[in-house]
Amino acid sequence: MKIITAPNPILSLEAKPVAKIGSQIQKVIKEMKKTLSLASDPEGVGLAAPQIGKSLRIFLAKPSPKGKIMIFINPQILEMDQASKTFTKKRKVGKKKKEVQKLEGCLSLKDIWGTVLRSPKVTLSYQDETGRKRTKEFKGFLATIIQHEYDHLNGVLFPKRVLEQKGKLYKSSKDEKGEDVFEELEL
Repeated sequence: MKIITAPNPILSLEAKPVAKIGSQIQKVIKEMKKTLSLASDPEGVGLAAPQIGKSLRIFLAKPSPKGKIMIFINPQILEMDQASKTFTKKRKVGKKKKEVQKLEGCLSLKDIWGTVLRSPKVTLSYQDETGRKRTKEFKGFLATIIQHEYDHLNGVLFPKRVLEQKGKLYKSSKDEKGEDVFEELEL
């Protein structure tokens, strides 16, 4: 399937809950898995159903190239670090202050990147592809992917988080060696 890109309006709408996990939903999940697996330059680490034109509360996460694709249906974030909810606080690490920020990109926003402060851990309730309800805590890079994809289900693209946090956005391009070069965008 083709990945929907901004400014397509489906990306700014709240996705609808999945009422029943039947053959139609299994087909959507299969299409999403294939689409995520084929995403390259950049390689995809997550994909939400709105990104393939489906207003459904489903997203996938694949934190490593050889890792298994995880499926989240009707997810709900139950808990995340208090410091991250404000999206502006700094955490102390040893004697130095360090912001918990990562450069994020999005398959729906080609060549756009930004620094986003995300919680280092989240507790999520969701259904798996069999319909089984689960609650689990996720940490690190996977927690970041989950928050990014969860935002997609609520019609939020990561540049909104960048602007809320008074961060910077970058446009990437390839240099003569084929390596990525980042140029700050004027806001």
